[in-house]
Amino acid sequence: MARMSYVVLARKYRPRSFAQMVGQEHVVQALTNALTQGRLHHAYLFTGTRGIGKTTVSRILAKSLNCTGPDGTGGITATPCGVCQACTEIDADRYIDYVEMDAASNGGKDEIRDLIERAAYKPGVGRFKVFMIDEAHQLSKDAFNALLKTLEEPPEYLKFVLATTDPEKVLPTVLSRCLQFNLRPMAPATVREHLAHVLEAEAVPAEPGALRLLARAARGSMRDGLSLTDQAIAYGGGRLVEDVVRTMLGAVDRGHATALVDALARRDAPAVLARVDALRAAGLSADATLEELAQLLQQMAIEQAVPGALDDTEPETEAVRALAPQLAPDETQLLYRMVLQGREELALMSDEHGALAMVLLRFLAFPPAGSAPAPAPRPAAPLRAPAPPTLAVVPAQERRVAPGVPDATEARVPPPRPPAPAVATPRAAEPAAPPFVPAPVSSEPAAAPAAAAPAPTSTPAERALADRWQATVQSLIDAGTVAALVRELAWQAGLVAIEPGSPPTWRLAVAREPLRNPTLADKLALALAAHLGEPARVAVEPGQPADTPALRDAAERARRQAAAEATIQSDPVVRELLQQFKGARIVPGSIKPV
Repeated sequence: MARMSYVVLARKYRPRSFAQMVGQEHVVQALTNALTQGRLHHAYLFTGTRGIGKTTVSRILAKSLNCTGPDGTGGITATPCGVCQACTEIDADRYIDYVEMDAASNGGKDEIRDLIERAAYKPGVGRFKVFMIDEAHQLSKDAFNALLKTLEEPPEYLKFVLATTDPEKVLPTVLSRCLQFNLRPMAPATVREHLAHVLEAEAVPAEPGALRLLARAARGSMRDGLSLTDQAIAYGGGRLVEDVVRTMLGAVDRGHATALVDALARRDAPAVLARVDALRAAGLSADATLEELAQLLQQMAIEQAVPGALDDTEPETEAVRALAPQLAPDETQLLYRMVLQGREELALMSDEHGALAMVLLRFLAFPPAGSAPAPAPRPAAPLRAPAPPTLAVVPAQERRVAPGVPDATEARVPPPRPPAPAVATPRAAEPAAPPFVPAPVSSEPAAAPAAAAPAPTSTPAERALADRWQATVQSLIDAGTVAALVRELAWQAGLVAIEPGSPPTWRLAVAREPLRNPTLADKLALALAAHLGEPARVAVEPGQPADTPALRDAAERARRQAAAEATIQSDPVVRELLQQFKGARIVPGSIKPV
């Protein structure tokens, strides 16, 4: 006896009714209500990506219009019986009153004219003739024009159904004659749930991780998901194992992405390159790696913005929550953007793993402001007077004098004489100031540089605590033991007290709520313990500290700026130039301390 041919899952489990449709509830509800109330349009347009049910909805609609029920006396219904002649023959694609035409191969004017001629004849066995034009956007312009009149005013027994993946290419005159429904790509969870149902019916064992990989690879298409499942069953010998499915798809394990993000957070370039080499050796795609990185960073951003929002049932959630505090939110967003751009750049290089390394090293080269690790301490410079700041010159015709500002406050400086050579010294990176930094220094000449000094604390004990915390934080930064949000916590915190105990507790006051995170406090405690050589505990409490390393740094920068401006204003050469040249000004912001 001849064995029946195998029916692929995408065809075997194609929905036969609206009740079996998944992921398109908005379309199902609209069509169900229209069929129930008898408010039937003469032309429908279904749009959406491949494999999401456009042709399936068309067939179910045709069955609903022509169903006669099990006893042959039924009428138009939203729940076709599935056993009458119309239902069975439409499912078998041999119903004479249901015509499917592929515009990709039959999109000319002649084919449309032939279709219009067939429209003149009443249905042979059914209640309605239904003409379904698939890939309608590939109809030629002449074909569209030939269809317009019949599409606008068809016979009462004729219904048109158009399906397309690119509605932008359909003529507006055609769109205006159709009732349009947009079928959405399905969520991975929806695809995964349906695949689990199908595999249960097929008695195929499957690991949850394998289903997640298949659902993600389907990219919103249920047909693609079922086709990949067919392939995975054959590849795995009748069962779905996560590692086998991952190999088939060429997907990258989440562990690789997690290790890369961890290395990037630690600014460990050798570890990043070693991981890229491991991916190359394993034959894993650079594009798949960047895709997995993008998904990981997306989940990290969600956890950073709304802690606890991730699904606790997902096995990857715990790792994401542990990784999220290692990057600042702006760092996460920057890296996500670089990853997306990097996927576009892979095609520009023959060595895709080399391009992958460049994408990751780019993040290390251009971190967000205030997130870069502190460089080595500044070498001692020889004792000499600092060179006067450079003045930018603006021509007289370009200057804009504010009302009430006298010209005597402006200066035009000719090309300066070369200053005495000085030994250039690298500037230490300055951590980002908190949102509540002191007000910017005025452009007016400072009365005295000391005017920008930080606000003193109320008691000598508090000043001693602040001095100790300043020295401790600076030592931690110089040693590179704190980074990202942990460094920001130490930088923005004020030391309230050091309570004796085993271990002693360092009480810190922090104004910014996102920094009052127990995980960050624990990491700061570990760094503090390593610095002190003994165990330490960090307790973070809300408060507005009056003296923090960030405030001191901002005040010092303001003092240096005021001193630079005062130096310029009191310089005899500048004063002479102010008197000699009346039509120029010092460009605001051009004076910088050295």
